[in-house]
Amino acid sequence: MNILIVGSGAREHAIAKALHRSLQNPTIFCCGTTRNPGIEALTANYYVGDICAIEDIVEQGLQWKIDLAIIGPEAPLEKGLADALWHAAIPTVGPQQQLAKLETSKTFTRDLQKKYHIPGALDYRVFKSLVGVQEYLHYLGEHHYVIKADGLMGGKGVKVAGDHLHSFAEALLFCEELIAQGCAFVIEEKLIGQEFSAMCFCDGNQLVSMPLVQDHKRAYVGDLGPNTGGMGTYSHADHLLPFLTAADANQAQLINKNMLAALTAEFNLPYVGILYGSFIATQKGVQLIEYNARFGDPEAMNVLAILESDFVTICQAMVNGTLTCEQVVFSNLATVCKYAVPHGYPDSPVKNVEISIDLFENQDQLYLSAVNIEKGKLLATGSRTAAVVGVANTISAAEQLAEREINKIQGPLFHREDIGTEALIKQKVLQMKQLREPELIT
Repeated sequence: MNILIVGSGAREHAIAKALHRSLQNPTIFCCGTTRNPGIEALTANYYVGDICAIEDIVEQGLQWKIDLAIIGPEAPLEKGLADALWHAAIPTVGPQQQLAKLETSKTFTRDLQKKYHIPGALDYRVFKSLVGVQEYLHYLGEHHYVIKADGLMGGKGVKVAGDHLHSFAEALLFCEELIAQGCAFVIEEKLIGQEFSAMCFCDGNQLVSMPLVQDHKRAYVGDLGPNTGGMGTYSHADHLLPFLTAADANQAQLINKNMLAALTAEFNLPYVGILYGSFIATQKGVQLIEYNARFGDPEAMNVLAILESDFVTICQAMVNGTLTCEQVVFSNLATVCKYAVPHGYPDSPVKNVEISIDLFENQDQLYLSAVNIEKGKLLATGSRTAAVVGVANTISAAEQLAEREINKIQGPLFHREDIGTEALIKQKVLQMKQLREPELIT
C-alpha cells in the first residue's frame, strides 16, 4: 500500500512510526509544512508546502498513487481536504468538512449537544459582539466563566477566569480582541475538576476506545502560566487514570457515542477517523469541554506507543466501515510524554535556533515536531520542538524514562519536569477525592 500522511509534527511522526511497524509494510509518503527528518527517514517521498492547499495535496496524492490518506492536523480538515481526497477516490482517515465542525466551531458543538440532549452539557452563550457579554459574565460570577474563541486557535484561544482573567475588565478586553480578529466566541460556566482525553477510532458506525490520557496545557511547572498546545501527557497501565473511576470512563464513552449518533443524524455522512472528546470529571459527574476531530498532540504519542495491533489494518477497517473492537489491542503499560519547547513559548518563542538531537539514539522514544532542516542544521521553528515518551509498567517509571531522555535534547529549550511525577498525580487524586467526598476530608 501507498499511504499518505498529511502534516509534519510529532503527532504525524507517531503516525509514521505506527505505520512503519505494520506487517503489511506500506510505502509511506508525507505532505508537510516543514521537513521533519524523523518522518522523512520513514518515507519514500516528502512534499513540503501548504497542507491547506487542497488541490495541490490531492494532485500530489494522485501522482504518488496513494491508496489511503491520514490527515493529522485540524486545519486541512476545516478546509475540506478529506472531502477532496474521497472525491479523488483516495480513502481518508479524517472526517469530512461538515463533520469536522465538531472541532472547528465550538458553537456548533455546544448547539448540537443541546439539540440532541447529549449528557455532560453546561451553561453557555454565543456572542459576536459585546452586547450582553457583561450581563452574562455577572450572571456566571466573577471567577466562574471561561471564554473560548469560536474557531481554530492552536489550543491557545481559551482563557479561564481566575487563571488567565482576573477581572471582568480583563475579560471584556479579551472579548474585544477576539471581535477585532473577526471571531465569534463562546462564554460558558467554569468547571472544577480533572480534565482527560477520550479518543476513539471510528468507521462511521463503530467506535473503539483508546486508553484515556491526561494532557497538561499550562506552560510551567505546577500547572502555571499561559495555555499551550500541550506540554505533555500521561496514561495509566489499566487504560483509566488514577483519579477516574470506571463509571467516569463509561460516562465519557456514552457522550462520544451520542455525539457520533447526533453527527450522523445531522449530516447523514459517515464520520471516518478519530473522534476525540475532551472531558472533565467534576463533583456532579463527567462533563464535556470540547471535541477534536483528529488525534490529540501529544496524546497520539501515548496511545500509538503502546498499540499492539496493526495500525494499517485499523486504518483500512475505518475507511471500509468494518472496524471491530477485536481489531484494536493496546499493551497494559503506562506512558509519559514530555515536550521540549523554545524559550519564550508560547507567547514570544525564539525561532529558527539550532538544536542538537541524536536521531539514531532512543529513536523509539523521540518524536520531532516544529523543526526544519536548513543547510544540514536542525532548527527549532518556534512552536513545540520535540517530544519523548517513556513506556513502563508504572507511570512513575515511565516518567523517569521520559525525563532522562528529554534532557538529552540540546538547545535553548525548556520542558515541564513535573508531568507524570508522583507528587503531581497525588495532587490530582486528592482534588478529585475532595470534590467527590468533601465530608471525608479533614
